[in-house]
Amino acid sequence: MADQDFPMGIKRVGEARAVTTRILRHEDINGSNRLFGGRLMEWIDDVAGIAARLQCGGNVTTAAIDTLEFKHPAYLNDIVVIEAWVTHVGRTSMEVRADSYVVDPATEERTMINHAYLTEVCVDDEGHPTPIPWGLVATTEEQHAECEGARKRAEIRKMRRAEGI
Repeated sequence: MADQDFPMGIKRVGEARAVTTRILRHEDINGSNRLFGGRLMEWIDDVAGIAARLQCGGNVTTAAIDTLEFKHPAYLNDIVVIEAWVTHVGRTSMEVRADSYVVDPATEERTMINHAYLTEVCVDDEGHPTPIPWGLVATTEEQHAECEGARKRAEIRKMRRAEGI
């Protein structure tokens, strides 16, 4: 989209970013003594929603979560960090990447436990999609690659919807 399509201007990738840190408690643990995946999904949805709100300056709703990959378990008393940032902005929707890590408290080394992409839609007070006033620009090669991947993922989601998948 051209700059004139965004009345508030352009934000750089990373400006609309949210981070949360959790320590795993008994209520977060499943029957296999690992982090319950549904709890992590809730936290990811919260953090991604915050990043999306920072991008659009208003309310959002989650339209889709895809590529939710569980790569490593987390256990009781583990420290979990979730980082989310906007990777692509369309007219009313945006893609948010959320990465989750277990952090070793002694070394601060991070081990990725989850990687997810969410589609968030900017909505008005009645819950109807509304145009996003801020555009998005990538400034590094890595960000450009992520934005290009976001465009491809958006096309795949569109194709799956059209095919009823």
